[in-house]
Amino acid sequence: MNKTIISMGLAATGLLAFAGTTQAATLQDVQDAGELRCGVSNGLPGFSQPDSSGNWAGIDVDTCRAVAAAVLGDADAVEFIPLTAAERFTALQSGEIDVLSRNTTWTTTRDASLGLNFTGTNYYDGQGFLIKTALGVDSAYDLDGAAVCTQAGTTTELNLADFFRANDMEYEAVVFDTSEASAQGFDNNRCDVLTSDTSQLAALKTQLTDPDSAEILPEIISKEPLGPVVRQGDDEWFNVVKWVLFGQINAEEYGITSENVEEMESSDNPSVQRIVGTSGNMGEILGLDDDFMVDVISQVGNYGEMFERNVGPDTPLGLNRGNNALWTDGGILYAPPFR
Repeated sequence: MNKTIISMGLAATGLLAFAGTTQAATLQDVQDAGELRCGVSNGLPGFSQPDSSGNWAGIDVDTCRAVAAAVLGDADAVEFIPLTAAERFTALQSGEIDVLSRNTTWTTTRDASLGLNFTGTNYYDGQGFLIKTALGVDSAYDLDGAAVCTQAGTTTELNLADFFRANDMEYEAVVFDTSEASAQGFDNNRCDVLTSDTSQLAALKTQLTDPDSAEILPEIISKEPLGPVVRQGDDEWFNVVKWVLFGQINAEEYGITSENVEEMESSDNPSVQRIVGTSGNMGEILGLDDDFMVDVISQVGNYGEMFERNVGPDTPLGLNRGNNALWTDGGILYAPPFR
């Protein structure tokens, strides 16, 4: 009896090991292809948007560029694949893309039932409301009876229903397939209110015919931690994507920037040494070069540089760090240590 149990246990262990070996192939596939396939939004200012020459920019874009820099040594070795909200998870599940970086909210259902893993949060957001100033409304609690434009296939729809039901208010949902279409509907007076993540509202506001005619109400009605996503069953790849983002956050905390990263390679601070690869074997245990974060930081920057360049106060979105400030500076941005 004991021998039978032991044999069954060894067989099961072997099957699990075999399954893990066959599934853990994304890192090698990306390195063999010499290119990272990254799923992004169709075009959201500050997060992922191509310019007239087809060059993509945004915080979600930079998240993928950072992974490419770590894995391939070249932040430009990325194919950006635009996806709608309805397409994004299927594209990842089917292997059409290697990583999804598309202003996607981390939720229980998505994390536990779709065969996907969220690798961290690259932007802490929350759902809000954009209204026409002429409507004369100062609070989301005054929106009873409003027609609300929203995007299909997002957490926005559920949050919208929850908010109005919890506050005993009625609304008419005007649903569109894309964020751009919902913004156009709002611009064309198809609805009184546009709802989405506040960062997305700030981006969409810049695309209105008259941006000054609209304003974002003060209430935030949900938690929306946005971040990159990979397939379950490939822990090696999951760890790589996760620790690249953690590395950027740690780099900001220790003052390592794209301008001084080479100087930091001679630092005598043990934490800095591990980040830049002059001490320890952080890269080796991830299947990368030990100095992989030097490529990431020199080519893409630390988290703060990525934020300021794409969505910060000096960009059209004009967003302050808020929750996305480091934990040492009043925010909730925090990464496990390199050690």
